[in-house]
Amino acid sequence: MFVPLTPLEFRRRAVHLFPNVVGVVDGERRFTYAQYDERVNRLANGLRDLGVRPGEIISFLTYNTHHLLEGYYGVVQAGAVLNPINTRMGPAEISYILDHSASTVVFAHADFAPIVRAQSSRLPALRHIVVMEGEPQPGEHEYEALLAAASPAHVAEEVSDENAMCELFYTSGTTGMPKGVALSHRSLYLHAMTFISGFQIGPDDVFLHIVPLFHVNGWGTPQFLTAVGGKHVMLRRVAPDEICRLVEQERVTRLFGVPAVMNGLINFKDLAKYDLSSLKQIAMGGAPSSFALVDRLERTFGCQVNGIYGLSETSPVIVSAAPKLSMRDLPDEQRRHYQARTGFELIGTHLRVVDPDGSDVAPDGQQVGEIVVRSNLVMTGYYKDEVATKRAIRDGWFYTGDLAVIDQEGSILIVDRAKDIIISGGENISSPEVEATLFLHPAVFECAVIGVPDERWGEVPKAIVVLKPGAEASEQELIDHCRAHLGHYKCPRTVEFSAELPKSGTGKILKRDLREPYWAGREKRVS
Repeated sequence: MFVPLTPLEFRRRAVHLFPNVVGVVDGERRFTYAQYDERVNRLANGLRDLGVRPGEIISFLTYNTHHLLEGYYGVVQAGAVLNPINTRMGPAEISYILDHSASTVVFAHADFAPIVRAQSSRLPALRHIVVMEGEPQPGEHEYEALLAAASPAHVAEEVSDENAMCELFYTSGTTGMPKGVALSHRSLYLHAMTFISGFQIGPDDVFLHIVPLFHVNGWGTPQFLTAVGGKHVMLRRVAPDEICRLVEQERVTRLFGVPAVMNGLINFKDLAKYDLSSLKQIAMGGAPSSFALVDRLERTFGCQVNGIYGLSETSPVIVSAAPKLSMRDLPDEQRRHYQARTGFELIGTHLRVVDPDGSDVAPDGQQVGEIVVRSNLVMTGYYKDEVATKRAIRDGWFYTGDLAVIDQEGSILIVDRAKDIIISGGENISSPEVEATLFLHPAVFECAVIGVPDERWGEVPKAIVVLKPGAEASEQELIDHCRAHLGHYKCPRTVEFSAELPKSGTGKILKRDLREPYWAGREKRVS
């Protein structure tokens, strides 16, 4: 028998086996899986009432709210494709994504609705704006009213092609505007199964949604946690006091997030006032981590702490630094050093570290190569970009652009990036994109943007600028210039002025030379 794989199966199972279990908590609102199911049905039917056709792109621009969690299933049930948008992007980037994806409906939280309205005249495919937690303008729809007017009946769109696009995520690359990562029904289903088996997720698990649901598939939580009937606890404001309050109140079992968040949590002055004994795992990814942070977190919380690794293009998680059985009896310090590394491949993924000729590097922890992946979890391709897809997927392997070493245990440690991407607080920042913005300033002659260490965010952008002869510009002026064009998180935190930039014989700016003084004596890790 062949049954097409689709994440819609996970909601069906949760409703069938756990109808009266509280599955979603968002502030004062609590929904059992049966109630969640009805809302998802109403959303799917509401989309059909708006004339949404199979395969259309439906975008969400909101915080970590129950609305977007409903969208993960309601949009797909309607036969459409879900496109959660990073709320930290600037208006120009959001407009590009909506236009490039040809989104026909945009669900926007009231805080972000003005951005969509301001761009709507330049979006020919856009037919409807749905406002969440706010008043719609004439011609727009209000989310709860849309659901109330729709049928609660379950009328699913039959999934006949498991390789069809299910979700679309736009991720900042190394050049130009964000690229759309197309994830299929099959990849999302298998990613959830990989996660459930690799992390032993069960119905007693309670996850606090620290990772934004617009970020690389919410690290897969909408699928794998729903599949087992666990509890989703939404987090709208990422702050130590709110995290501690919800962990204590909801008895959260696992925290997943970037090291910056966990570093803030461990340094929270009122940490001891809360009962956080329910935690059994903390997993960190998306930004550089360290042994010191893993060590301190484990000592403080008494639970397993480890790194994980993945990309938007891999659904995302493909590696975990959770210790192998043979390592659990190692001395704590040695074991935690492994848990602070990038980690081991998960079931369903085949990872290699290869040299420029495509041959495996020596498993000696010294020879550097690029991580390549062969897996059903890898994207189908970049949306509407065959050239970029063929560049990334070659000879049946996805080239991650991350440089790493591997040891005899099979443990990978990323040591640098083949591309000059900056990962700050879990967000990808394209240095050429920031550089292109700086070049728009009339005083800038040359510039380079690099990532420099930051205690809170792992790394942040820094600009090194050469001014035109006789021209003047201050550090704050250039930062403000970038903020007028880009999301603030992408903008340089500092600007250094230089007479010249180091270059290779071909004239290429040597960013490695620029980075070296800032990273000297540090292990630059990405987990």
